[in-house]
Amino acid sequence: MSALERRAAMAALLEGRKDDLLVIPGLGSTCWDLAAAGDNDRNFYLWGAMGGAAMIGLGLALAQPDKRVLVVTGDGEMLMGMGALATIGVKQPANLAVVVFDNGHYGETGMQPSHTGAGRVDLTEIAAGCGIASVVDVRDEPGLTGLAARLKELAGAGPLFARVRIATGEAPRVLPERDGVVLKNRFRAAIGLKP
Repeated sequence: MSALERRAAMAALLEGRKDDLLVIPGLGSTCWDLAAAGDNDRNFYLWGAMGGAAMIGLGLALAQPDKRVLVVTGDGEMLMGMGALATIGVKQPANLAVVVFDNGHYGETGMQPSHTGAGRVDLTEIAAGCGIASVVDVRDEPGLTGLAARLKELAGAGPLFARVRIATGEAPRVLPERDGVVLKNRFRAAIGLKP
């Protein structure tokens, strides 16, 4: 299986980021990768809310239909919150993209093989089975470039789900703000709401 470097993949997805893109990273590595790509008031870091990134992204997409919402999470967290894909499939938010960085391991608990790594669980098939019509499996640089372009045009076509196959390497941690009240208030201000 070919695999992309995780931190470079995050940077590629956010290159040329526009003001209407709100980003929700999942637990651990994707949180640090987002901070490494550049802290932004429109990033809503969840820190330890394992399994919740896709549902928070869904709620945000429904509440802010004029903005694009990108959830970037890992395979372990998506496995924990698979029910979110069914709800996304039912609600069909046109402005939501869920990108799963899949290294086939539970990176936050010691790199044990995940269900996707065992070759028996395919998140793209699950997303499609939940009614998400736009499903992408990214395995190389051209695929990543294509996904980044699609994210810039996200709107009106229903939700997008993408699995990005990433290598298991560990990058140095770049830790964003940890204070939940600070994160909430700056995010609300960035989208035009009172803290």
